[in-house]
Amino acid sequence: MTLIPDPWWPVAVLAVVVLGDGVMTFRPPRAIAACLDGVGLPRDWWWVLAVVKFLAVAGLLAGFWIPGVGLAAVTGLVVYFLAAAWAHIRARYVGRDFWLNCLGMLTGVVLVLVFCFLV
Repeated sequence: MTLIPDPWWPVAVLAVVVLGDGVMTFRPPRAIAACLDGVGLPRDWWWVLAVVKFLAVAGLLAGFWIPGVGLAAVTGLVVYFLAAAWAHIRARYVGRDFWLNCLGMLTGVVLVLVFCFLV
């Protein structure tokens, strides 16, 4: 296990993806809006998702210089997407958005966690 990502580039790619996801949360495309409505998240709370994503990006980037911060950020993203998966299952909103977006992001984040911090 390492506290500084090695290799570093998957963490950088993940930071860019999560940053884009956070930006899209402010004015979500129809597919994302339908997904958030589908799991029953009130529109008044959508901004919280953007804040969480921006904090994760800050943690991922800080983790290049501060040992353990990137690991904590990636672990937080794993928990975030596990909670999203649970919300999809609980709401029985398990269509294409669930399999492609939610589980796709969860898989990517877990891969970054394993290959950049755990092996």
